[in-house]
Amino acid sequence: MADDGSTQSSSAWPIPKFYFQVKWDSEVLAFQEVSGLDVEAQVIEYRHGDSPEFSTITMPGLKKYSNITMKKGVFKSDNKFWDWFNQIKMNTIKRVPVTISLLDETGAPTMVWTAINAWPTKISGTDLKADGNEAAIETIEISHEGITIANG
Repeated sequence: MADDGSTQSSSAWPIPKFYFQVKWDSEVLAFQEVSGLDVEAQVIEYRHGDSPEFSTITMPGLKKYSNITMKKGVFKSDNKFWDWFNQIKMNTIKRVPVTISLLDETGAPTMVWTAINAWPTKISGTDLKADGNEAAIETIEISHEGITIANG
């Protein structure tokens, strides 16, 4: 008899990535796409002077976080990105926590990424085409000082 999947455990399937929420400081914003949730350890190569091996050893160095890129539709009188970006004055900026939550089918968070002390580094407005029929999309790129991850 073929397996129709009705007896399969609910935890056997990966979580779909299309249902997510972004909380910006204390405000929830709707985004089309979020990317850049990654971290890497920089590699330190080292060889001490009396090593009999003619090669280096590697050690983990500082952690390096990528900028997070978020895309959303352009709406009339919505200038949140630009207002935040315009707060940059002489090396000072309002830093806020940005929380990205992957949600399950009930809307409960299953995986939560929190970017600490985030601030905008780049804003890209939409491209304009006379013969296009797509929605206008703007992009913000934020820098941060680390990501914490929590599984629900």
